[in-house]
Amino acid sequence: MDLCVTIKGVSFLLQTSVGILGNTVVLLAYAHLMYTEPKLLPVDMILCHLAFANLMLLLTRCVPQTMTVFGMRDLLNDPGCKVVIYAYRIGRALSVCITCMLSVFQAVTIAPAGPRVSKLKPALPSLVLPTFAGLWLLNMAICIAAPFFSMAPRNGTVPAFTLNLGFCHVDFRDNLSYVINGVAVSGRDFAFVALMVGSSVYILLLLHRHSRKVRGIRRSQGGGAETRAAKTVITLVVLYVVFFGIDNIIWIYMLTVAKVSPVVADMRVFFSSSYASLSPYFIISSNKKIKAKIVCAAEQDQPSVDNQESSDK
Repeated sequence: MDLCVTIKGVSFLLQTSVGILGNTVVLLAYAHLMYTEPKLLPVDMILCHLAFANLMLLLTRCVPQTMTVFGMRDLLNDPGCKVVIYAYRIGRALSVCITCMLSVFQAVTIAPAGPRVSKLKPALPSLVLPTFAGLWLLNMAICIAAPFFSMAPRNGTVPAFTLNLGFCHVDFRDNLSYVINGVAVSGRDFAFVALMVGSSVYILLLLHRHSRKVRGIRRSQGGGAETRAAKTVITLVVLYVVFFGIDNIIWIYMLTVAKVSPVVADMRVFFSSSYASLSPYFIISSNKKIKAKIVCAAEQDQPSVDNQESSDK
């Protein structure tokens, strides 16, 4: 195994391991919160679902990618490729959609009182689950073509207009299908990113222009918590937009060539998965509830370790 392959394999392995660990911790922390608290806040429900979507993305894309880099072949047959690629496309789509949803919900939460906002705010908790269902149905419909073009790798050269993922091929057969798929996916992503950025700019304006007023009004109503949540949302949005920009620059380049270099495809996979790997750690670092659950779990484990050491002595 040469140096370049080793570096690529270690990079994917670290990214996958770190991402799966972080998102699993977030999900377990929220699972415990759901067990101990009557109900989660809308922002907490969205962050929990975001962690699930990111974990889904990592398991269906980065895990097989890492195994392929380290020389494992024939991981999936044709039906397996169709299921994995479809699940990956949905997970990737949900990641951007739920981040957008998080930004919009937080913008409404901290928006100044008004006739429409006053009616909308109390309805936010009841809108979370229907919004989740709508996003799942939307993305399942948009990604429905993925199984029809996905197949296990074939021996020989890779045909034109085929995305060689290593463990699977996505063969669009002709330039028209290739471009239509790219435009549909990119159009959806750009629409949600535009809405995400717009709502995040609105949050920043509110925090900047009305910071003193918001602190005074919200102090008795959890305004500090709302401000921290808003800052978490802004951080996640900035993180997503950075990786989204790199991802789509590479994707637009890929749409302009008939045969894509494996190096270029690997770069896109790495950058498009970086948000899923890093975002849970921003959630953990900024969310007091999750940090408290992690500290509590660590403290519960510590006495058992101390008792074990005492018995060994």
